[in-house]
Amino acid sequence: MTTLAELTTLRVGGPVGRLVSARTERELIDACVDADRAGEPLLVLGGGSNLLAADDGFPGAVVRDGRTDISVQDDGMCGGVSVTVTAGVPWDDVVQRAVDEGWVGIEALSGIPGSTGATPVQNVGAYGAEVADVIAIVRVWDRLEERVRSLPRVDCGFGYRDSVLKRSMRGAAPDAGVWQPTPRYVVLDVTFQMRQGTRSGPIRYAQLAGALGIEVGGRAPIADVREAVLQVRGAKGMVLDAGDRDTWSAGSFFTNPVLTADAAAGLPSAAPRFEAGDGLVKTSAAWLIEQAGFSRGYRLDGSAAALSTKHTLALTNQGGATAADLAALARTIRDGVSERFGVALAPEPVLLGVSL
Repeated sequence: MTTLAELTTLRVGGPVGRLVSARTERELIDACVDADRAGEPLLVLGGGSNLLAADDGFPGAVVRDGRTDISVQDDGMCGGVSVTVTAGVPWDDVVQRAVDEGWVGIEALSGIPGSTGATPVQNVGAYGAEVADVIAIVRVWDRLEERVRSLPRVDCGFGYRDSVLKRSMRGAAPDAGVWQPTPRYVVLDVTFQMRQGTRSGPIRYAQLAGALGIEVGGRAPIADVREAVLQVRGAKGMVLDAGDRDTWSAGSFFTNPVLTADAAAGLPSAAPRFEAGDGLVKTSAAWLIEQAGFSRGYRLDGSAAALSTKHTLALTNQGGATAADLAALARTIRDGVSERFGVALAPEPVLLGVSL
């Protein structure tokens, strides 16, 4: 029997009710329709890199998109390229292809695990870049209306690690219900628009600029940016490596808090602060965790769940951890930060049958 531990990068989670591997768009849609009409819980799963699944498993249908198609349309005199990628393509394969082909805009998103279909859901980002920067259209199956829809970027409602797709899991759309653990909108494919070239846009993240040996705001060859990002992420245990248990994680477990100016003013002067628009201020979850007394490698007594030895923002399975172990560690860190700073950390992964 297949377990979610076999399908997720945290390597925890119990058995699934049934596993469906879709080889075509029709099979993917039919699997969703069959489950929804039967009242069966539905989990459309990509790379399993953003999921903490319960030890007792998932009683419904787990659907995986096996399509790996990338189609390219040259925009000719505009100097750009449109690339449509099916949801099942591993995201880093897309980044590698972009760098090889001279498509500029996603090189800073190298090394992020998971599938392409997951990227618009939480608007993945890293090192000053977000996937929303280059998304043109997200084509989806609308489970409520039972039809295929094309959502242009303006209708995706992208925000910091957020989108209309993700918000549908919280019932944000009026009268649409709450769709969990799979959003109302199941991504079928994503069309990206990128410019053609060999040099990146301005590098906005100081650590990455330092690794490249340039000033913040400078540019670099996109191949160099990809290499530097992989090195920086690898040093933090954020590039999957089966032999390194610091990478048995869901990446950053907590999102960086976005605070009102008044709330940010209550933080210590040394706390990182970044403008987040509309008078809001973003601070560093990793800094808060460390300053609340949780160091790299921290774990509860006797637990196989621990903070990464390389980065305090990653909760890891050091071998034999359970979902309950990881949830207990997450609660301890969340509550410790709240007590010390009055800031509530929000988990980034989808919690499947797990409560914090």
